[in-house]
Amino acid sequence: MTNAGDIMHRGATCVQESETLEAAARRMRELDVGFLPICGTDDRLHGIITDRDIVLKCVAMGGDPRRMTAGELAQGTPVFVAADTEVDQVLRIMEQHRIRRLPVLEGHRLVGVVSEADLARHLSDEQVGHFVEAICAEGD
Repeated sequence: MTNAGDIMHRGATCVQESETLEAAARRMRELDVGFLPICGTDDRLHGIITDRDIVLKCVAMGGDPRRMTAGELAQGTPVFVAADTEVDQVLRIMEQHRIRRLPVLEGHRLVGVVSEADLARHLSDEQVGHFVEAICAEGD
């Protein structure tokens, strides 16, 4: 059976907890992404930051992205899966948490990310349609 490690894209770039939101935003622009995992000095996943987080939780609240760090913005425990998690379970987790990107860990280390694009490349049209419907349901 297909698992997260089979469909993820490898080489996810982390932003360190101590880096500013401005640095995170620059890295997002350079990589043309809207999401970065937050890693600690232990090189383990400590959170997730999105471009939307930076805008809504810092800039729109009068914060200074040149001073606020990624670690300060991170809240709660990040949702992730192991590389050997079956794709059906990956899909359920993403739908349940209504997330579009899911970090993949191997031995507590970040090895990749499953995104909507990865799902679209590897799942049936019916599965992708159900996923999009589930995460875009009313209430956003």
